[in-house]
Amino acid sequence: MQALPVKTVAVTLAPVAQTSEFVATIMSRRSATIQPQVSGKLTQIQIKSGDHVKPGQLMMSIDAQPQLANVEAQRATERQKKALFDYTTKELERERKLFEAGIISRDVWEQAQQSHDNSEADYQSSVSLRKTQEEQLAYYSVRAPFEGIVGDVPVHVGDYVSSSTALTTVDERKDLEAYIYIPTERAGEARLGLGVELYDTGGKLLEKTKVDFVSPQVDSTLQGILVKAPIHPSANGVRNAQLIKARVIWSTKPMAVIPVLAVARQGGQSFVFVVRQQGGHAIATQTPVVLGDTVGNTYSVSSGLNPGDQVIVSGTQFLVNGMPVLPMGAA
Repeated sequence: MQALPVKTVAVTLAPVAQTSEFVATIMSRRSATIQPQVSGKLTQIQIKSGDHVKPGQLMMSIDAQPQLANVEAQRATERQKKALFDYTTKELERERKLFEAGIISRDVWEQAQQSHDNSEADYQSSVSLRKTQEEQLAYYSVRAPFEGIVGDVPVHVGDYVSSSTALTTVDERKDLEAYIYIPTERAGEARLGLGVELYDTGGKLLEKTKVDFVSPQVDSTLQGILVKAPIHPSANGVRNAQLIKARVIWSTKPMAVIPVLAVARQGGQSFVFVVRQQGGHAIATQTPVVLGDTVGNTYSVSSGLNPGDQVIVSGTQFLVNGMPVLPMGAA
């Protein structure tokens, strides 16, 4: 059989990260569930899910007409109390003059003083109550507690809400973390400083970060240990409660690497063709390999090859085991 010209590369060693991939959840360090402090009917909703809000920004309004009526009624009461207080003040001054002139007794003067003090206290109480009622008007305007991103908005205009109703959530975007649960069998390897690569569901790299928290306890429900990794504010495309992929880098060690083009598959088994010498001639030897992670345009190889082996990277679709080849050097 005529030898087939092929290009080869030598198997080399390269540092390869030893990794595991897990599902992670993005969580905000500062998150608030917005609930009303009063009951009533929603009259306006000025935000939608995903909106960016600033501190104090109006998000929703609750019908304040009943409270406005209470405020007006209290203001009327306050005016009545003020009129009585003004009257007793004048009366007290008149009684003082009469007492100093010896026209009325001390008992009458002291009764006038007591009446004045009572009306003053009554008026001050009415003022305080009016201020309290006016302050409660602010509760009918639901505002953002801090700068952040609006979550789901499950309510609608016209809904009756109370202090137990969840209106929405606001999550601060600048302090996000990835929550990763490491299986218990690898919990002993979890440590601060482990490298973490975060990817979206499409495989796009979102962030390279490191573990900065390791829980001292195993979560019995999830059968894992919680580790956290911070996400820098510059990371794009991340939001609170988002599910992403987290690749934890346990260590880095030298491994054999080969070009992706050298690998063929048959029946679920990966293999390469290695140039061997037989009877003074070069032949293609089909060699099964166990592949690891990809490193750029190369595969790491866990077993099956040794450094220096010449693997064929061209014409592999024409090769069969034991076929004569003519190596043409590095590809």
